[in-house]
Amino acid sequence: MPNANRGAVGFKSSEFEQEYERPSKTEMKRQSDALQALGAELVDAPRDRVKRVPMPEDVKEAILTCQSITNHEGRRRAMQFVGKKMRTLDEEEVAIIQRTIEGWKGASKADTAAMHALERRRDKLLADDNALTTLLSENPELDVQHLRTLIRNARKEQAENKPPKAYREIFQILKQIDAKNRKAKADDAEAEDEDSEEDDE
Repeated sequence: MPNANRGAVGFKSSEFEQEYERPSKTEMKRQSDALQALGAELVDAPRDRVKRVPMPEDVKEAILTCQSITNHEGRRRAMQFVGKKMRTLDEEEVAIIQRTIEGWKGASKADTAAMHALERRRDKLLADDNALTTLLSENPELDVQHLRTLIRNARKEQAENKPPKAYREIFQILKQIDAKNRKAKADDAEAEDEDSEEDDE
């Protein structure tokens, strides 16, 4: 005789599916930790950068508030609140924030590489007189006399272990030249874009 209770007891297969679709506690903890870490990166970032990150105002407010707290315990509590706010974001909002932070890292790597290139050029100016000739041929507007004096003083500073005043000033001049060249390149690229747009029309 068939059992009347059969089929009425136990789980339907769809209930099992729902059970498996939910992330495990370990996975939820991992996601929560990742969002907390992302929040911490934003708290450590410069304030003006954080203000430009596309995210809900309440999350941004929590991060900016946390940045201004110096008390250890107060900051710890504020960080927990930031983590809580980060967990309210949807996947797309989190992805946008991650891409923005990756962009910062890429930009700062490029800045560091550019700075090292300027440092190498400065060292070459001190080591090789021909480097000054090259620099002047590329930038004829530079004050030759002033540069020669700075190079001579920088060499003297190194030889006598004096504070690197002239050495730093040479770097600043190279930095200004680099900034001017970058701006000129950006202006040229912009002009080319405008020309191509006119051609398209």
